[in-house]
Amino acid sequence: MPLQRLDISQLRNLSKVQFKPSPHVNLISGANGSGKTSILEAIHLLSLGRSFRSHKHKTYIQKETSECVIFALIEPVQTTGLGLSSPQPIGLKRQLDGVLDARLSGQKIQSLVELTQALPIQLINPDAFRLLEGTPKIRRQFLDWGVFHHSPGFINAWRGWQKALKQRNSLLRRGKISDNLLLAFDQELIRLGSEVNQYRHDYLESLIPVFKQVLSSLNATLEVSLQLFQGWDAQKTLAQSLDASRSRDIESGYSNTGPQRADLRVKTPTGDALDALSRGQQKLVVSALKIAQGKLLIESGRSLVFLVDDLPAELDKEHRDKLCQLLEALNSQIFITSVGPELMDYSWSETIDVRHFEMKAGELSHYPSDVLQES
Repeated sequence: MPLQRLDISQLRNLSKVQFKPSPHVNLISGANGSGKTSILEAIHLLSLGRSFRSHKHKTYIQKETSECVIFALIEPVQTTGLGLSSPQPIGLKRQLDGVLDARLSGQKIQSLVELTQALPIQLINPDAFRLLEGTPKIRRQFLDWGVFHHSPGFINAWRGWQKALKQRNSLLRRGKISDNLLLAFDQELIRLGSEVNQYRHDYLESLIPVFKQVLSSLNATLEVSLQLFQGWDAQKTLAQSLDASRSRDIESGYSNTGPQRADLRVKTPTGDALDALSRGQQKLVVSALKIAQGKLLIESGRSLVFLVDDLPAELDKEHRDKLCQLLEALNSQIFITSVGPELMDYSWSETIDVRHFEMKAGELSHYPSDVLQES
């Protein structure tokens, strides 16, 4: 599934960038503000339909233009009549007025889920290290990304539960409703919410041993456990919890218990990882979580693209090397950015196709390997 080709037009300071990345490792260096992170942003947009740098599309569409366009070829997805692999085109256009046009193999998509399924990505960047200190919503999103790719039935259960939850909250906001009327709305919410919860539990059970293995490779002395707070008392069913919370829900005007309150809790023997670990150790834990998710996806027969932004600024040389070693072992396509090529001096295997690129003022050029070796 690696990107064979990537074309970017009018994204921030990238007026027009076209390049053929390596199916293995792509190292992109450049000064701050040169546009190197925008390469990763473009791939992120293709996968999720949104930027990891801003929720406002007007901030990433190039000034004095009306739209940005991103196109790529990914492979292999389908076979021709001759049994040969055929790359799949994927494209996205975002206009200033907010209109989004995304296509797979020339066909307009009905949901952004189609993009995510076609091009799974994992992002490790400075914001990713907020996973431990951020709100439970951030950790739920992290967990649900993995569940989505791990369990095909999850997305339908999640969508149905979200719809039922919105209907219940809408009813609660009206006020002056009877317990019996609310109970009638609760049946579908209980059924689908319980499914979502079970999917999350099952996925976490699969993720934990992979996470521990990856973390041990980064730092063998760290003891960290993952626990799912499901959003209500573990000793009760969702039905029992909703029943106990019904009067409170009516009074507050929203649902106080359920999967929407879930949290992935990261613990050490002495307490929460956020409180017990140093900043550097927290970064290793988050890196291990991200790599473990990718590893679990790959072990299921899928593939994905790793995006690592400004790696040298986040980890010291020893742990950068260990991280690169883990990424290399996954045999995934990787994009890593850095201020200078000398900061990405990990000794990749000779069997790995490593390509070096330099970004200057929105222009991308390819570094021949022999030039780097002479410098």
